[in-house]
Amino acid sequence: MNQQQEQLATLHEIRNIMDRSSRFISLSGLSGISAGATALAGAAVVQWYLGEYQISYRGSSELTLNQNALLFLLAVALGVLVVALGLASFFTIRRARRNNQRIWDSKSQRLLVNLAIPLAAGGVFCAVLLYHSILYLVAPAMLVFYGLALINGSKYTFSDIRNLGICELVLGLVSSFFVGYGLLAWTIGFGVLHMVYGALVYFKYER
Repeated sequence: MNQQQEQLATLHEIRNIMDRSSRFISLSGLSGISAGATALAGAAVVQWYLGEYQISYRGSSELTLNQNALLFLLAVALGVLVVALGLASFFTIRRARRNNQRIWDSKSQRLLVNLAIPLAAGGVFCAVLLYHSILYLVAPAMLVFYGLALINGSKYTFSDIRNLGICELVLGLVSSFFVGYGLLAWTIGFGVLHMVYGALVYFKYER
């Protein structure tokens, strides 16, 4: 029995070594939690702005925004992105240092490249939607392309990210049919799902 346990422990150690050599495993669950909290805060600001200026998002595919409103929403989205990336980088670097792991190596480079390709395509597509004033599909498109990016990059990091990507993709596709709920879907996808994913990763790998 002891010999069998030793063999299983050896196999487990070999698998861990292989994972460390082929996957970027320094991602912190706190990164997901902080990104989700930032997205929720951004969504709250947007909801306040829409209510303050009596702009109705729900119930119509003919959403129109004046230049000031559009610039405000873009500024909030950019702010959420910058803060979320900053916090994610901070927690990831801190975890890597604690585990004596490198941040910038071939694994992290492959991860970033595979994330960047769908994200860049999604950014261009969202810009096209804005250019043609198809505003009601911007939030669903962001979820779809973000989900594809996570799925594409999941083979270079924790497999849990693939599940998050699938959830984001499905949510984006569903919300594209119910365009009046795009903001709600965006809040759930980038806020709630990120926090749930972050908590699962934290308690699974970091506790």
